[in-house]
Amino acid sequence: MTTIPHRELRNNSSKILERVKNGEIIDVTNNGEVAATLIPPSASPFERLLQSGGVRRAAESPVDFRLVPRIRSEMGTSDILADLRGDR
Repeated sequence: MTTIPHRELRNNSSKILERVKNGEIIDVTNNGEVAATLIPPSASPFERLLQSGGVRRAAESPVDFRLVPRIRSEMGTSDILADLRGDR
């Protein structure tokens, strides 16, 4: 993701909007603070997160849970769930 000052947006708006149209996400700052984020109009929330690095795509191959080592616990399943749920 690119960050530009609002002055650059004002002076080069057509070039910057072309970059956004081509899929780039651009943060615009005002006095050093992000005031706006320009995103392509067709980008879904998930696509925006992918482009910004907030999430990543799932692995191509599924996880083989048979390879995960099993452990024994002194607590039963209901005790573990009760502990996780707390006071709700």
